[in-house]
Amino acid sequence: MNIPQELKYTKDHEWVKVEGDVATVGVTDFAQGELGDIVYVEVETVDETLDREEVFGTVEAVKTVSDLFAPLSGEIVEFNTSLEDEPEKVNNDPYGEGWMVKIKFTDASELDDLLSAKEYKEIVGS
Repeated sequence: MNIPQELKYTKDHEWVKVEGDVATVGVTDFAQGELGDIVYVEVETVDETLDREEVFGTVEAVKTVSDLFAPLSGEIVEFNTSLEDEPEKVNNDPYGEGWMVKIKFTDASELDDLLSAKEYKEIVGS
């Protein structure tokens, strides 16, 4: 299981990469493995401002549909539209081409509540 050290994580199995005041968000390698083959990613919250832990979209796999939760409060400024035609990118490259949204976050102190790679690894038991 791949858990890059430079990223932050949530208990909801999302990863966060911070660049300035924008956070790129996706689901972790662990999450995509648990979900199985991803067939659809839906995000209808672009240009909306959400609070941390609000649902920003859903990911549909062959066996289940899961909500996606905003790891930080802020505006959803971009959705990875390539996932509309190629949702399997989430399975094949969860930390690269499988990213889901970019959030212009409004409260940098919320970053302190995210998990380190080590803390996330303890949660998933690897």
